[in-house]
Amino acid sequence: MQVIRLEALSDNYIFLLHDPQQNIAAVVDPAEAEPVLQQLAQLKAELVAIFNTHHHDDHVGANQQLMQKFPQLVVYGGVEDRGRIPGQQVFLEQGDRVQFSDRTAEVFFVPGHTRAHIAYYFPPVTALETGELFCGDTLFAGGCGRLFEGTPAQMVDSLSKLRALPDNTRVWCAHEYTLSNLRFALTVDSDNSDLQKRYDQVKVMRDHQEATIPSLLEIEKLTNPFLRWDKPSLQLAANSNEPIQTFARIRGMKDKFQ
Repeated sequence: MQVIRLEALSDNYIFLLHDPQQNIAAVVDPAEAEPVLQQLAQLKAELVAIFNTHHHDDHVGANQQLMQKFPQLVVYGGVEDRGRIPGQQVFLEQGDRVQFSDRTAEVFFVPGHTRAHIAYYFPPVTALETGELFCGDTLFAGGCGRLFEGTPAQMVDSLSKLRALPDNTRVWCAHEYTLSNLRFALTVDSDNSDLQKRYDQVKVMRDHQEATIPSLLEIEKLTNPFLRWDKPSLQLAANSNEPIQTFARIRGMKDKFQ
């Protein structure tokens, strides 16, 4: 399974999963149709599935247009998003499995950004390969999504599920927010040498207009403040030794960060 990153809107990423043997494809969170259709035409591939993580327009905006072009495709989403995702046919819960080609993804229910958010995790086939995590707006490189419909407790629980995945997992999040996220992270975890090094690397990448996605979960565990609510440095910054309160206060600081 190849993962092809497509740019959309101002800072969105769409992910096209391609099986070159069968020449079929699936798409994760298609914000716009045109980048997807162009890539499919280049590959001469048939689109067989849409994997939506949540209902926001910048993740489902192309569903209907793609369904018109490929009427046999299947649209997946979370069960709690019933009626909110255009064309949804499959309603997924925590622990469900979805198939693409010869790969099977585990479904995680990860509310917080929205009440219905899900993520898809494809475990590695061999020990030398990476796992592939498609997490929408729950976990970002260096950050996490705003809490529009969920609570801090829900988001901590959701991020705990993702944090428990193997270090060698590629994080395919849906926005290019990394530099801003790390700039904020330095304000609450300034003595973190891994974070300092990562910020410098990402700054160079963005100066050259290079994408920072995918990230690696191992790096996120070391540098992302929203996976580190139980670390003394973050608890000191939040003036709390209670994990959910620490997360909530750090998230509140990020909401106000310019």
